[in-house]
Amino acid sequence: MSSSKIVIAHADRDAAYRIAGAMQDLMDPAPDALTLFEEPGSGWRIDAYYGEPPAPPALHAALVAILGSQPLADARIESDGVPDLNWVALSQAALPPVKAGRFTVHGSHDRSRVPQGPGALLIEAGEAFGTAHHATTFGCLQALDRLTQRRRFKRVLDLGCGSGVLAIAASRALPAARITATDIDVPSVAVARDNARLNRAGRRIDVIAAEGLDHARLRTQRFDLALANILADPLIALSRSLARAVVPGGAVVLSGILVRQAPAVMAAYRTAGFRIVHHARINEWSTLELQRDDGRPHQALARSATSHSS
Repeated sequence: MSSSKIVIAHADRDAAYRIAGAMQDLMDPAPDALTLFEEPGSGWRIDAYYGEPPAPPALHAALVAILGSQPLADARIESDGVPDLNWVALSQAALPPVKAGRFTVHGSHDRSRVPQGPGALLIEAGEAFGTAHHATTFGCLQALDRLTQRRRFKRVLDLGCGSGVLAIAASRALPAARITATDIDVPSVAVARDNARLNRAGRRIDVIAAEGLDHARLRTQRFDLALANILADPLIALSRSLARAVVPGGAVVLSGILVRQAPAVMAAYRTAGFRIVHHARINEWSTLELQRDDGRPHQALARSATSHSS
């Protein structure tokens, strides 16, 4: 259980979000829990809870090495003790709703404040990855929103589903689609099934434990939309398998990729027969939208640079 915390105060919202993201996603060790909130009249505050916290000067130097000096220019970093409480659970309960396109991801503590329409996704922060507070999940939801505004997909794969949030979002955007969600982590599979039932999508989403696409029920299926929010190296390794699993002209959304890793991922998928349609950069993370080559002429790559402040 965490016994100390680092407090970082910053007047600038975007800089505070970048610092919080770097601490959570790019530093080792990551904090046991982290909260980011606005203090009226004084700016933004990050509370990061550790069992053995880094010294403030060392943390400052590590953050400068990741982000450069500008975001840290006006940051105040201090250490403090904390009472013996479950700060992981408390910080999860404090997570605000996140809006990504038509979707709003929220916990039960915000159910009364979020309009309960088709875009409301109830996902509790817990054992499985995926609450949309992470830039990669946020980017995938935005991509899913864009794609389903333009096309109707019939068979959807959520590869590495974590909490199941992407599969559930797909079930809301595509009421007639058949959806398969997989994860290598057995507890995540259980969490995804529970979340699907909680969001009244349990009958529409088939959740299975599988390593990549190595499962009997996946070998015989072909998908016209695949979502994979995992990590760069596994995505590269899966490029040819996904090319076999996705029909010509089908769409793929990839995330879990640091911006500096994106060129290698894009090269692997071009080699496997995909073209890059959209590249969103959200803080230090990339989300790629691809299309399986169908042999027809196509337009040049469309790129977008995006910043994430949610």
